Amino acid sequence: MSISRWTGMLLSALLATTLAHPVLAAGEPVKITIGSKSFTESVILGDMLSHLAQRAGIEASHQRQLGGTRVVWNALLSGEIDAYPEYTGTLMQETLAKENIQTEAQLRQALAAHGLRMTRPLGFNNTYAIGMKETLAARLKLRKISDLRDHPELVLGFGNEFMDRADGWPGLQQRYQLPQQNVRGLDHDLAYRGIESGTLQVTDLYATDAEISYYHLRTLEDDLHYFPAYNAVILYRADLEQRAPEAVALFKRLVGRIDAPAMRELNARVKLNGEAEAVMAARFLEENLALDIDPQVKTTWQRFWQHTREHLVLVGISLSAAILVAIPLGIVAARHARVGHIVLGIAGIIQTIPSLALFVFLIPLLGIGGPPAVVALFLYSLLPIIRNTHAGIRGISPAIVESAQALGLPSRARLRIVELPLATGAILAGIKTSAVINVGTATLAALIGAGGYGQPILTGIRLDDTGLILQGAVPAAVLALLVQGIFELVERRLSP
Repeated sequence: MSISRWTGMLLSALLATTLAHPVLAAGEPVKITIGSKSFTESVILGDMLSHLAQRAGIEASHQRQLGGTRVVWNALLSGEIDAYPEYTGTLMQETLAKENIQTEAQLRQALAAHGLRMTRPLGFNNTYAIGMKETLAARLKLRKISDLRDHPELVLGFGNEFMDRADGWPGLQQRYQLPQQNVRGLDHDLAYRGIESGTLQVTDLYATDAEISYYHLRTLEDDLHYFPAYNAVILYRADLEQRAPEAVALFKRLVGRIDAPAMRELNARVKLNGEAEAVMAARFLEENLALDIDPQVKTTWQRFWQHTREHLVLVGISLSAAILVAIPLGIVAARHARVGHIVLGIAGIIQTIPSLALFVFLIPLLGIGGPPAVVALFLYSLLPIIRNTHAGIRGISPAIVESAQALGLPSRARLRIVELPLATGAILAGIKTSAVINVGTATLAALIGAGGYGQPILTGIRLDDTGLILQGAVPAAVLALLVQGIFELVERRLSP
């Protein structure tokens, strides 16, 4: 197959991926995208918004568990999503902390300056809290956060976002003058496992977490009033009021309708009883707003095929592009030593960037979803192919090269007839290595809304569901072995 045909297929695939994202054009039906953060409550509320938009006759999609506050906020500002559930304390103390906002009116004014709106509070305050096992708290006689000053030996474990937030651990430590030095950052949901196993003694809680009662945790009194109110609201782009006024009107019907016990019950039904977020969201809307919603929950097989298609698209496009680019770069690097040092150096530097950081770095340039994931996977696939192509050509015996020159073969003919066939084994080994790395790294793409096998893994971690984790981990491992086997067969057929 010619290079031009490969290039045409690649461009077609990239175009298809781009067009897969919602684009508003004149005369087209209105489509809106809802976002949510990577914790259960946000996903449930995101499903409620998606149901409400669909009830208003609008095509709506839900980008579930996109990541932390900054990722979702930036996605809203850039128009990648149109709305997501947020908390007033997060907006005032973290997202817009530099603007020193003190009142709700000031908050609305600041949001308007960014082209955003927010509803009035939904009815519950999901404030941060500090908690620990009831038995341990009783034994140490701890009732207030300030009591922690007398126990520097305690091991503290906080959610990764809480570790760096302006209203998180740094400010809490300073306000209470806490002496603990053994403080770890980890996934918020995994912190509960740490508390249960005894690895951690103290962690941060959300007031509506279902795990507080399930794990018998004591919430320590915030006696210095460090944490503000985190009233749940719906944040949306201002132009949504013109594009989809029916949806916004339905969003506002949630105002004052969800109290803390109701939200805690929804979280418990999903996290502890294993019920689907979309079903719980639909049931709440039916019982409280008298709206008949069909949640249309996908079966396990439907989700599996969806994740398989998404994963294959990510791997197929990024690996194909990497092969097309890396082999010529490897040839250039082999024939021109100085250029080779530069090419291999740049590819090596790219490889050292942590994969999760690279995904996030590309969001401001390419948004969320497939495009940044494909570009990141493409960059990660370059080095093994370039290096093996370079090594394969440079490793050809000088006598063979001199014989080809003595026969009068020009440079291009020598490359095509002699060098590339002899280097085929090394090049295919590089492609095989890239493919395996690509399949594994693609599971992280779910963190930025690109789907794939990483989606059930993230959901499984969030819900503490090993079965869900295996639904993503096992197919990813099988796909990596399958890809490796295919390239080994190709290598056997093509090797001289």
